[in-house]
Parts: sequence; C-alpha cells; structure tokens
Amino acid sequence: MTPGILSQSVMFTAIFFGLSTIWERDMGILQKFLAMPIPRVALVLGKALAAGVRALSQVTIIFLLASITGIPLHWHPALLSAAAGVVILGAVFFATLSMIIAAIVKTRERFMGIGQLITMPLFFASNALYPISIMPDWLRVVASVNPLSYMVDFLRGALVTGQLTSWQADVGVLLVACTLATAVGTYLYPRVVA
Repeated sequence: MTPGILSQSVMFTAIFFGLSTIWERDMGILQKFLAMPIPRVALVLGKALAAGVRALSQVTIIFLLASITGIPLHWHPALLSAAAGVVILGAVFFATLSMIIAAIVKTRERFMGIGQLITMPLFFASNALYPISIMPDWLRVVASVNPLSYMVDFLRGALVTGQLTSWQADVGVLLVACTLATAVGTYLYPRVVA
C-alpha cells in the first residue's frame, strides 16, 4: 500500500497547485508574468516542476515513516532515484492538469469544488488500493487510461518487488500525459486573465 499512499499524497498536493494561478491573477502578479518575454511553456513547466520538487519532500517523509514502521521496501539507490523521477513526472502531470482547470473555471470556489470532484475518482479508479485484475470491466478501462495507475505500477515495481517489468509503458504513458497536459496548459495559461 505504500506506493498507493505515496501516489495519493503526490496527486492530492499537485492537483491543488493551480490554486496559486488564480491567486496570482487576483493579486495582479500573473499579468506581469505574461508580460515577460519568455515562452508560456516555461511558466507552465516552472510551476509544474515546483510541484515535483514539493512532491519529493513528501516522498522523503513517507520513506522515513516506512523505514520507522519496518515496511519492507527495496532501498537500492538506483530504484529510489527512478521512483523519485516518476514521482516528479506524476506531480508535473497533476499540477499541469490543475493549471488547466484553473484557466477554465477562474474562481477559487469553483476550482476547489472541481478539484475535490476529480481527486477521489482518479484515486479509486486506479490500482493504488487493489489490483486492476479484480475490477469490473468498465473500471478496468478507466484504470487503464488513468495516469495515476501507471505511476503506482512503477512505484510498486521499484519499491516493493524490486523489478521494473513494465517500466517502459509506465514512463511512456506518464511522459505522453505530461506532454499533452503541458501543451493544453500552455495554450490556456494566458486565458486565466481573460
């Protein structure tokens, strides 16, 4: 369950990262960012990578709790580094998704409501708590397109079994999800002030 809890904490923190975008707009800071002569993608990726760095602090705390409670994990430096990279990828995706939501809804109240509305279904429609094989057919389809499932799968392989049998698919799906979310986020980012 450690990979599922780790993924859940990363997703829950990153999915509300877009709230800062609405706050920056309300304070007049976002307009100054948009006036700067830098690509919009740099603004979006900068915020998303900040969520990834914040997620690493959560990873550290969860790893400390796991070691204190005696949870048997693979502590190989290469596997831990790979897990940290995937955590950053997952945080980038969910933070960028959060910025997309912020650009569409534009108010804090709506953003919080939609954020709450999508976090639990994303979590329960993944393999964080139970394997995909025991899910109903319709839920298997949802879990197979849920990026959180691939993040959990990679972390489970790296930390629990010590074998990354499907790492190409896991990292590939997360990279594609990050790329698509970044492209949409870059397009919508200036519309926050509209």
